[in-house]
Amino acid sequence: MFYDERIPQLAKTLVLYSTKVQPGDAVFIESFGFTPRPLVEAVAIAVAEAGGVPVVNYSQPSLHRKFLLGAKEETVKHMGEVMLEQMKCFQCYIALRGADNVYEMADVPKERLDWHNRYILQPVHLEQRCKHTRWCVLRYPNESMSQLAETSTESFVQFYYDVCCVDYPKMAEALKPLKAMMDDAKSFHLKGPGTDLHFDVTGIPAVPCAGKHNIPDGECFTAPVKDSVNGVVTFNTPSVHEGITYNGIRLEFKNGKVIDAQCGDNTTQLNEVLDVDDGARYVGEFSFGVNPKITKPMRDTLFDEKIGGSFHMALGACYDEAPNGNHSALHWDLVCIQREDTGGGEIECDGKLIRKDGRFIIPELEGLNPENL
Repeated sequence: MFYDERIPQLAKTLVLYSTKVQPGDAVFIESFGFTPRPLVEAVAIAVAEAGGVPVVNYSQPSLHRKFLLGAKEETVKHMGEVMLEQMKCFQCYIALRGADNVYEMADVPKERLDWHNRYILQPVHLEQRCKHTRWCVLRYPNESMSQLAETSTESFVQFYYDVCCVDYPKMAEALKPLKAMMDDAKSFHLKGPGTDLHFDVTGIPAVPCAGKHNIPDGECFTAPVKDSVNGVVTFNTPSVHEGITYNGIRLEFKNGKVIDAQCGDNTTQLNEVLDVDDGARYVGEFSFGVNPKITKPMRDTLFDEKIGGSFHMALGACYDEAPNGNHSALHWDLVCIQREDTGGGEIECDGKLIRKDGRFIIPELEGLNPENL
């Protein structure tokens, strides 16, 4: 377990900037795994110093796996009901995810994972926590994350704090022109290797993200009009979903719906995910990634979706802040990096080229290029 002198700095960012803890606030600090303990303790101290009430919970993904494997559906439903009542007690929620094995759920039958999504993820987190608390979620550096990033643990810890301790207020200012442009936009056209996709965004607001709900952060998202997505898109970033790694997902859309989904040897599993409900084959989010410190994928969505020079789209549920009417138990972010070293690509907004090979090329958006953040 590596200690970094920036842990107290990051804890204060989470408490004072991201969740804005006020005197008297009850703050649920949830740690997935035990390796985040140094940051958990620093966050609890920062909450108390802000006048809040820190409540710490350590959960173990391996134990949750065993629960799902052995429980009846009614038991999972009751657990969700208990967790929902618990979440209603809190004004703030901070989650530190430091599980030892990202593939822990790989052998849990899909039916049981669906129970988790239906009875726990959807009501407790997507409905109650996201809508009724001030929340922030982040990973914690450990050996498992280092392996996914294909680097040493010590080097990864250094990278982690470089990424998580960027100047988020500065980023927030730089995102304002992009939000303004996206708010006024009518359409986007994405082009690149294996990608020729267009969609309408008329009337759907854009939401800049600079450290309020996720750390690391650095994106600006909206959503396509539900039935407007047409064409093909290929994602060049690996994605781990429910214990399976998907590489090179290719989707073909017609009138908003995925009509063909391919992913090599994982095509069958991919289509099983997309058949979970009626909304899973529609897009709930489109977003630009702008974090200058994140340059390559590490099979962790909270990092990969912020890669500078990338875009991502989420299959499934939209966010209330950028609603397009799509509802689903699924919200799966898929990332495409468009920098020149990854094959390049272009994004047009209302017929005007705004980003080429991962760099914004119009003056009002140049502040989001890496050298300016």
